[in-house]
Amino acid sequence: MSNQVPEKNNIKEPSMLDAFIPVISLVFLLAVAVIYFGNDSSYGPNQIGLLIAMGIAIVIGIKNGYQWHDIEKAIINGISLSLGAVLILLAVGSLIGTWLLSGTVPTMIYYGLQILDPSWFYAASCVICGIVALSIGSSWTTAATIGVALIGISQGLSLDPAITAGAVISGAYFGDKISPLSETTNLAPAVAGSQLFDHIRYMFWTTIPSISTAIVLFLILGFSEETTASTSTISNLSEQLAQQFNISLFNLIPLLVLLILAIKKVPAFPAVAIGALMGGVWAVLFQQELIMRLASENSDTLTANIKVVWTAFFDGVVISTGNHINANPELDKLLSGGGMSKMLNTIWLIMCALSFGAVLEKLGMLRKFVNAILSAAKTTGSLIASTVATCIGINVIAADQYMAIVMPGRMYKEEYKRRGLDPLVLSRTLEDSGTITSPLIPWNTCGAYMYSVLLVNPLDYIFYCFFNLINPILAVTYGFIGFKIKKLATKA
Repeated sequence: MSNQVPEKNNIKEPSMLDAFIPVISLVFLLAVAVIYFGNDSSYGPNQIGLLIAMGIAIVIGIKNGYQWHDIEKAIINGISLSLGAVLILLAVGSLIGTWLLSGTVPTMIYYGLQILDPSWFYAASCVICGIVALSIGSSWTTAATIGVALIGISQGLSLDPAITAGAVISGAYFGDKISPLSETTNLAPAVAGSQLFDHIRYMFWTTIPSISTAIVLFLILGFSEETTASTSTISNLSEQLAQQFNISLFNLIPLLVLLILAIKKVPAFPAVAIGALMGGVWAVLFQQELIMRLASENSDTLTANIKVVWTAFFDGVVISTGNHINANPELDKLLSGGGMSKMLNTIWLIMCALSFGAVLEKLGMLRKFVNAILSAAKTTGSLIASTVATCIGINVIAADQYMAIVMPGRMYKEEYKRRGLDPLVLSRTLEDSGTITSPLIPWNTCGAYMYSVLLVNPLDYIFYCFFNLINPILAVTYGFIGFKIKKLATKA
C-alpha cells in the first residue's frame, strides 16, 4: 500500500455535522466542569475540556484528509498568537505583587474608603474606569490597577464584589472602545476599511446610550444595596491599613507613571513592566518596616529587601495581621496576592483555548458556520445580527477578541459592500460585539485575564456587565429598525 501524503484536493470540506460535533462536545464538557468543580472549573477542568474537544476535532480533521503535521503547525501558530498576552500577564502579575508591597494599591484603597460612598460606589467605579481606560486605551491595565483597588474598596465597604467587577469591566471596556489609543479600536476600522476617528464618532450612537443605561442601573443597585459597613468599620479598616503600610500620596507615583506611559503609547508589556519595577523600588524606599516584617527572622536589611521584593515579582506578597485580637483575615486576603506564578493558570487556559480555536479554523469548521449564517441573512438587520452572533461565537470558540474582530471582518466585508453599507457599519458592529463580549467568557483571553486580576469568576459578574450586555443588543436593534445605518454614497 502507498504511504503518500494526500494531495490538497483529497481534503474533504467538513460537513455541518463535522463542525457541530467539537463545539457541542466543548459545551457539554464545560458544563460538566462547572457542575462538578464550580468556581474551581477554570483551574484545570476547563482546560481538559478544551483539549478533549480539540482532540475530537482533530480526529474529524484526519478523517477528512488532513495530516497531523499540518494540524500541529496550526496549533503552534494559534498558541503563538497568545505570546504577547502571556508577556503582559506575567508583567501584570509582578505589578500587582510589587504594588501591594509598595503600598500603591493599599493607598488607593485607603483614600477610596474616605471619598466613595456606598450608595453611588458602583456608578462611580464605572465612571472612573471609563475615564482611565479612555485616557490610556487599555481595559486590561485599567482592571489591573484601578480595578484591583476598587474591588478592595468594595470589600471594605461590605459591597458585592461581583457587581463591582461588572462596573469595573463596563467602564473599562467603554473607555477602551472609544479611545483612539486602543488596539481594538484601531483594528476594527483597519479590517473593515473605515477611518479611525469616523469609526469612533459613529460608535457614539451605540456606546453612549449603553453606558448611560449601565450607569443608571449601577445607581439603582447602589441606592438599593444594604451594606453592613458603618463609619466605625471603615475607620477601623483605614486604621489597619495605616498600621500595615506607610500610607502616602507618594505611593501613587508608580500609578501616575504607568498612566503617562500608556498615554504616550508605550506598548503594554514594557509599560506594565516599568510599573512593576517602580513598585519594587518604591517598596524599598517607603515600606522598610513592612519588608522587615515579611522577611525571615534574623535577616539583615540588604537580604530582606532583595528576597522580599524579588518574591513579590514572582510569587506576590502574603500580608498577615497576626493572631492578636485585632487580626483581620479579610484584610489579609485583600492585601495578599500578585506575582507571576498566580498568572500561570490563566496562561494555561488561554493556550488551551487558542489551540482549540486554531484547530477549528484550520479544519474549515469556523468557515462552515459563517457560510451557513451568511446564507440565511437576507436583510440588513439579519446581516448585522449575524455579524454580532459570529463575533460572539468566535469569542466563545476561538477564545480571543482579536480573532473575533479580524475573522468576521474579513468574512463579511465584501457582503456589506455588496449590500451598499458603509464600512463604518461593519467596523462599529465588530466592536459592538467582538471587543466587548470577550470578558464575559471564562476561557476567553479577556475573561481569564479579568478573573486573574479581579479574582471574581466571570460566571458571577457576567450579569452585572451591563454595558457589555446592552451594547450588542442595541447594535442589532439599530440594524432591524434602520436607525443610524450608514449607506455607501452613490456616485453621480
